[in-house]
Amino acid sequence: MAIEQKDVLFTLVKSLSKSEKRQFKLYVGRLGGNTEANFISLFNLLDKVSAFDDDLILKKTKIKKQQISNTKAHLYKQILVSLRLNPVHQNVRSQIREQFDFAAILYNKGLYKQSLKILDKAKELALTNGENNLAYEIVEFEKVIESQYITRSLSNRADELSMQAKELSLKNTRTSKLSNLSLQLYSLLLKEGYVKNDADSKIVKLYFEKRLPDYKLSDLGFREKLFLYQAYLWHSLILQDFVLSYKYSQKWVDLFEEKPQMKKQNPVFYLKGVNYLLESLYLIKHKTKFNKVLENLNFDIQNENIALNENTNTLTFLYYSQNKLNLYFLEGRFHKGINYTLKLLDQIKDYESKIDVHHIMVFYYKIACMYFGAGKNEECIFYLEKIISNKDLKMREDLLCYTRVLNLVAHYDAGLDYDIDKLIISTYKFLIKMNDLHEVQRKMITFLKKLSTMYPQDLHKAFVNLHKELSEFENHPYEKRSFLYLDILSWLESKIQNIPVEDIIKQKAKKLIK
Repeated sequence: MAIEQKDVLFTLVKSLSKSEKRQFKLYVGRLGGNTEANFISLFNLLDKVSAFDDDLILKKTKIKKQQISNTKAHLYKQILVSLRLNPVHQNVRSQIREQFDFAAILYNKGLYKQSLKILDKAKELALTNGENNLAYEIVEFEKVIESQYITRSLSNRADELSMQAKELSLKNTRTSKLSNLSLQLYSLLLKEGYVKNDADSKIVKLYFEKRLPDYKLSDLGFREKLFLYQAYLWHSLILQDFVLSYKYSQKWVDLFEEKPQMKKQNPVFYLKGVNYLLESLYLIKHKTKFNKVLENLNFDIQNENIALNENTNTLTFLYYSQNKLNLYFLEGRFHKGINYTLKLLDQIKDYESKIDVHHIMVFYYKIACMYFGAGKNEECIFYLEKIISNKDLKMREDLLCYTRVLNLVAHYDAGLDYDIDKLIISTYKFLIKMNDLHEVQRKMITFLKKLSTMYPQDLHKAFVNLHKELSEFENHPYEKRSFLYLDILSWLESKIQNIPVEDIIKQKAKKLIK
């Protein structure tokens, strides 16, 4: 979730917590001569200022122009070394690498048996925690020592190490193939989006089957299963098979529930798994299960069952907040949701330097939907305009589409019809430019185009006809996702029945999966 800044050193210094700054000063102050060093002066300067350039360094420190580059590089390295020593940033992988380094030092000093003893413990730690790449490195180092006949080990030692190396190599190769497939499918989802017809579906299935390596589930370790379930999840999402998405995202999360220690070792993977489980539950509208998973996530966050750092703090905010909004949508509680969004907007300000503009705009769209559901159309329009007016925005095309459509519907509902014709035309032109429009979008375009020329007495009939046409696509395998961005059917029903859209959605919420 990191956001790039112009100067990497300045960004690093500003990312440090109070405890990390204190540890850094203790670390560099362990030798008295460092207290007056140039890099300390530079650190103190960067810590105080809110913006800087090289001219400021020349004015405020004794650092000469030709020393600036080396001083900045040295400070950057020293901060990283200090952070590496901080217990907050220690994990199993860093512990294994540290033990490996210790073993290498002992080996170079000729203390071979001590080196092998440390390597054996490190290897056990690596295997227990599914760190097969590190375990393979350790075995290869053990082979180097044993191959020199230095320890005069038993004869079966060579066979044992050779077998371990072979098994770990096979596991690592399989893990690599599964992680490659997972990444390729995720990239395909981002580039091409969801399948739109049977032909697309067939292509994706062949793509998946061709790249899926042979495996026996009982032979797979934690990391192999993790990438396997990821790959199946992306595959099912692309196919818009949301029940399968639920199945594999649940398997993904279950891996961590079976080994809770992995939540701290691989917190990002855990958080992403929970987020996709919640998204899948939202897509199939399983309200009760959704609420339970969200509560479990909140429990893990509050009880620090996840390793918390700047990155995971941002992810927990992002995933919990977005899904909390989705819960209000599932339950049809829009007025209560507005109270939550007021707090959320303050939190977004706190995190806006750490999350990209796309995610902020997704928040704005959800907030706009919350206001729309509560019948507060002018507030809805306010947040939609933030998205529409951002000309540099790179959001998914479908979200941009429904932002425009909801903006038009909100203007209509709010009675802001003084320039409704211009708005209809601009919305129509934007939708026409979209590639591969769905049938739902096409029918909405046709309806919007006729809206400006329709007599008031004909509106009710038009709403009924459009509702009838769109209802046919509510459970269509390639069209149903359209209704998740904008519940246009509920809006049409509210117009037909002349009751608030919130009441319509609440009635539907009572019938959702328990």
